[in-house]
Amino acid sequence: MPRRNVYVTRTIPGEPLEALRSRHDVDINPDDRPLTRDELLLQVRGRDAVITLLTDTIDAEVLDAAGPQCRIFANYAVGFNNFDLEAATRRGVILTNTPGVLDEATATHAWALLLAVARRIPETERCLRAGQWTGWGPLQFLGQDVDHQTLGIAGLGRIGSRMAAKAAAFDMRVIYHNLERVPEFERSCGATFVDKATLLRESDFLSLHLPLMDGTRHYIGAPELAAMKPTAILVNTGRGPLVDEQALVAALRNGTIWGAGLDVFELEPLLAPGLAGLENVVIVPHTASATLRTRVAMGRIAVENVLSVLAGGPPQTCINPAVLRPGGSPA
Repeated sequence: MPRRNVYVTRTIPGEPLEALRSRHDVDINPDDRPLTRDELLLQVRGRDAVITLLTDTIDAEVLDAAGPQCRIFANYAVGFNNFDLEAATRRGVILTNTPGVLDEATATHAWALLLAVARRIPETERCLRAGQWTGWGPLQFLGQDVDHQTLGIAGLGRIGSRMAAKAAAFDMRVIYHNLERVPEFERSCGATFVDKATLLRESDFLSLHLPLMDGTRHYIGAPELAAMKPTAILVNTGRGPLVDEQALVAALRNGTIWGAGLDVFELEPLLAPGLAGLENVVIVPHTASATLRTRVAMGRIAVENVLSVLAGGPPQTCINPAVLRPGGSPA
């Protein structure tokens, strides 16, 4: 098989890139930062395959800049809202993602945020490190109980399902809202399917695991926040624009809800004005999948997709299967 020309828009950890280099000519963005739009358009030119990140918007302009010989754009992420699926499908370009391997890490991370907010962990640590703690007191840093409370799940995909399954350790009631009911999940987790209004009204903790699309943008806004309990905690490890961040700042400031834990943001890497100054929100920089094993596994899937397609075979995780022949190989 001839060596092909592959571009990686940002370096990724572990051995997967070495496997790619052993078979093809690989160029990698030398800087640990997202490419600018102009850099992206320049670097994809003439490539046979490109490995991308969520920070890279892959639309008609980028696809045309790459050229008709480019067979695949492989996202190093499970999400793919940075892809123009229709534009790629029209051009016969395969798009892939990395589902499955980051489910546990992301669900565990969502739990870490939930617990950190409920028990005010970052706030109390800051107090202690700053030398402001004067000793134990019965009114200090009172948080929220987790055990025996109600966990609400918005979006019952793989990550939402794993988030819910872990609630058994805390003897929690689980409710969920999804496009459709999942009876098997209900049986295994003792969960109850509810409408969105009930989800908002009854959740002590509401965790978002929805894909970002037109119908889910600002899934949580001012009306939804007003419908939640004043003691409720919102957790978002899905996509930033699922939440109207300005409305959330106001709700946290006014006590409309008790707290929030956020791994993703509406205009990353920027935060909504006022968010960083609030004590009742835990904010971390999009690190839900940031374990070494998970990130290496993501890279392995992206690279294997590229290697297979360049060899004339099918990708493992195609998200626009209309570009494939009935047998699964590239058209």
